[in-house]
Amino acid sequence: MPTYPDRLEIQPLTHVPHAVTPVPGSKSITNRALVLAALTGGCELHGVLHSEDTEVMADCLDRLGFSVRFSWDEAWILVEAPRLRHKRIPMSSAELFVANSGTTMRFVAAMVALGQGAYRLDGVPRMRERPIQDLLDALEQLGVRAISESGNGCPPIVIHAQGLTGGTVKIRGDVSSQFLSGLLLAAPFAEREVVLEVDGPLVSVPYVTMTLAMMRQFGLEVAAVDNRYVVPAPQTGGIREYRIEPDASAASYFLAAAAITGGTITVPGLSAESLQGDVRFAQVLEQMGCKRTQDSAGITIAGGALRGIDVDMNDISDTVMTLGVVACFAEGPTTIRNVGHIRHKETDRLAALATELRRIGADVDETGDGLVIHPRPLHGASIATYHDHRMAMSLALAGLKVPGIVIENPGCVAKTYPHFFEDFAKL
Repeated sequence: MPTYPDRLEIQPLTHVPHAVTPVPGSKSITNRALVLAALTGGCELHGVLHSEDTEVMADCLDRLGFSVRFSWDEAWILVEAPRLRHKRIPMSSAELFVANSGTTMRFVAAMVALGQGAYRLDGVPRMRERPIQDLLDALEQLGVRAISESGNGCPPIVIHAQGLTGGTVKIRGDVSSQFLSGLLLAAPFAEREVVLEVDGPLVSVPYVTMTLAMMRQFGLEVAAVDNRYVVPAPQTGGIREYRIEPDASAASYFLAAAAITGGTITVPGLSAESLQGDVRFAQVLEQMGCKRTQDSAGITIAGGALRGIDVDMNDISDTVMTLGVVACFAEGPTTIRNVGHIRHKETDRLAALATELRRIGADVDETGDGLVIHPRPLHGASIATYHDHRMAMSLALAGLKVPGIVIENPGCVAKTYPHFFEDFAKL
């Protein structure tokens, strides 16, 4: 992992960039692949992301008794499961630390419900503020005793498991799609069929679509009709090798850099057939006036005269902050809607983004589920990042054109993209 200073000043570009910028593997795919590899008996993973979030997932699997061998430098992990009769989780108890990784907390909480024993999951102080009660309620419906220790619906949690018996469960999907994804990943290994019914709206639908696609790639059956998911069980599944795509959320920062500077940047390895919904961010930039090229070689954005837009970003909410910065360089206001659920991420991302954009001179109206950004002349400022990797990476974009942008705690990018500022400097 690289070491960054406490504060990092971004140097404005003195030229228009024309670059091919590879990005590391997808965090969302890596963590799903690690769970699927463990539960289907083992798999060799290539193109994995090395980050804090993937490290804590790998550590949890190791503490649960799976063999996890890796070479982070070669983006490679081999997961092997011990051959234990009638036992999906090797260890009968474990203390698991997930830092601030939402995917690890939600996926492992559902995963250990397949075990035989008691499992405690905890994280950093911010994780102790992030809701998980909807998932705990769903596990209770499946016969699992799932407890929030503090009684507030947040971690730390304890899962008392005797395996998943199966059955029908209703789960809310308006706070996080990760609750549903976690249950889907565990469901094929229940004792009998699991039916998951989403009660009300589901946020971040592309991430559930990703989960379903990956389950099928790992040889597992699942049927989805509207907000009802039927998973036959028990299943075995399993494949020998799996390759992980570049991270579309990480790509958004470099595509946005092209939009802001009027340059041309290609992120290779991301096609229109990507599993990741965040590839749609390139289309949003096209709406704003950029030229988009998307083919088997990757995604290219050529910057143009930017105009404000009105956009529903519920399905690509990890790129809200990236777009928020791009909007500051557009002609006319930009309205971002239907993303109230990102208040429950690493920080309240709507409030944090509004605060920091105002700090550099933008005029921002904050609503219950979005923002309206009115461009104004921008100026330098010291940017608070709230221990949120996406705040650091997004606000750094402003520094490409505005002198004096200083990112506080730039090292927080280790959560999903440790080498971000090294790659960013190459522009």
